[in-house]
Amino acid sequence: MALITCKQLQLAYGHVPLLDKTSFSLEEGERITLIGRNGAGKSSLLKILAQLERPDDGAMQWQQQLRCTYVAQEPLFDADATVFDSVAEGLAQVRQYREDYERLALEGAASEALEELQYQIEIHDGWTWEQRVSETLQRLQLSPTALMQTLSGGTRKRVALAQALVARPHVLLLDEPTNHLDLAAILWLQDLLKAWQGSMVLISHDRAFIDAVSTRIVELDRGVLRSYPGNFSAYQSTKVLELEAQALADARADKLLAQEEIWIRKGVEARRTRSVSRVARLQALRAQRAARREQLGQVRLALDAGQPSGKIVAELNQVSLSWGERTLVNNFSATILRGDKIGLIGPNGAGKTTLLKLILGDLEPTAGQIRRGTQLQIAYFDQMRAGLNLEATLADTISPGSEWIDIAGSRRHVNSYLSDFLFSPARANSPVKTLSGGERNRLLLARLFALPANVLVLDEPTNDLDIETLDLLEDLLQSYQGTVFLVSHDRHFVDAVVTSTIAWEGDVQDGGELGLWREYEGGIEDWLVQRARARVQAGSEAIPTGMEKATRPVEKRVEEPTGGVVSTKPPARRKLSYKEQKELELLPAQIESLETEQAEITQALADGSLFVTDHARAQELSQRMVAIEESLMRALERWSELE
Repeated sequence: MALITCKQLQLAYGHVPLLDKTSFSLEEGERITLIGRNGAGKSSLLKILAQLERPDDGAMQWQQQLRCTYVAQEPLFDADATVFDSVAEGLAQVRQYREDYERLALEGAASEALEELQYQIEIHDGWTWEQRVSETLQRLQLSPTALMQTLSGGTRKRVALAQALVARPHVLLLDEPTNHLDLAAILWLQDLLKAWQGSMVLISHDRAFIDAVSTRIVELDRGVLRSYPGNFSAYQSTKVLELEAQALADARADKLLAQEEIWIRKGVEARRTRSVSRVARLQALRAQRAARREQLGQVRLALDAGQPSGKIVAELNQVSLSWGERTLVNNFSATILRGDKIGLIGPNGAGKTTLLKLILGDLEPTAGQIRRGTQLQIAYFDQMRAGLNLEATLADTISPGSEWIDIAGSRRHVNSYLSDFLFSPARANSPVKTLSGGERNRLLLARLFALPANVLVLDEPTNDLDIETLDLLEDLLQSYQGTVFLVSHDRHFVDAVVTSTIAWEGDVQDGGELGLWREYEGGIEDWLVQRARARVQAGSEAIPTGMEKATRPVEKRVEEPTGGVVSTKPPARRKLSYKEQKELELLPAQIESLETEQAEITQALADGSLFVTDHARAQELSQRMVAIEESLMRALERWSELE
């Protein structure tokens, strides 16, 4: 049974419809992720579901006595309130019922009024609301006496979630819940939502997070809501085929329209009945073409890598840095070469920015040596957007005092360059303060990419960017010839871009006070696997401290005097057991079977016609394709591991 039903919703700001006679329903137990471009209207729809806003037209229906709780992207709290009081605000109505009951009981009020209040208190479990708040705080690891003004952005988001959960809602409505959360907090939230028994609608651009928690994807595209069962991987497979089929259908319709336009202009002689019917068909084709809403343009990204830097960007040897009594970096060694793409991961406040400044020369170590490369041209992307002057225009932000900009040896008008980042010429003279969060990030990228740089430092570049722009940014960074330092908690983005990861592992010793950092090959998923193996091994045998704790050590790159680079390979692995040997023998046949089935499904879905003739079968095959890809990846990884 549907908890929330929306029919023929319409909503517009100006002449652009955000919701265009579209419908939507939320079933019990569903976890829906709402995706779409920046400015498409996702937050507006979420507020409509929360009854905080009303659509211009259409019908809305909520199940009787349905409790919906909305968590805003930037939750607001009283700075002087404690965490306990802030979370208790989620039970404001329940607390009011109990206060009214206790007050009327003292005044000797009529029994009918007391009975009604007692009924409301009991159905909302209001007699023990203090215990509910305490249990929720304990579950979410929050200090009840801490003041809100002392909390970080990630902890404030956790308080907002506690405030929502304590009300025991039937439906959770979450707007960008992973913003300001570090990786550990995102994984914690992911597990929390997967275990959530109620229904949920969330907005997020974190593809790994969406993949883990969603049971259905709903895309808001040019005013229309389209539903895709399954997680984000299933949506991606289905969407590619849908777009191909739509492009073919549009091309056929455009060709037919062009032929009819030629016919009407030439004035073909024919019987009146035939001419009238053909003119009517032409008018219908024109109407269909006018009603078609074209896919929005994409951001066009290009990077000027400038002059190549030296072969070595930085070489760190037993580097340490302390602030007062706190050690942020302790005995860290690494060699970073031109073209490396390094991810830095760790909790908020661990010292990622400090380590970056050490590597690039903004800070000097308190112990150890750093040798930095030559001809470094560094460009920074700041997650706090501190480099943006809110009063300046978009054009002045990109090219101060000039209408032209030089990029990779070519001269372009600033308006043309801004259009690559989806800013119309009419907005070139608008102040930066009129932009949304996602648009400000796009403007920062536009300014960053206009600078010749062979070293890019990207501090949380994915915040507020839509999924299409993230995909394009991934492709750009993968092909970039310079060196990249990436600080991000977006697992999908990091895994797609980086070649190695520097991870904070200060939790291994003394609660992180030693500033322990380690380098791993691969991205976040590789790091999580290697760290888990190391900890399992650490529990069963004595392991020396330092880099030897990783079960899959990083090949250490050493520069020879001649300028070449050699690798010191890890030690040989142990001999396989009998069971592992049999598993290795069976894996090639298993992989071949999966690849054969994958090829058959690809052929069946190739032309997109199955989505028209048997949509249910096409959806089933698309989901099977995702399952095959996951199984194939696991089998290949296992084969590589055993060999």
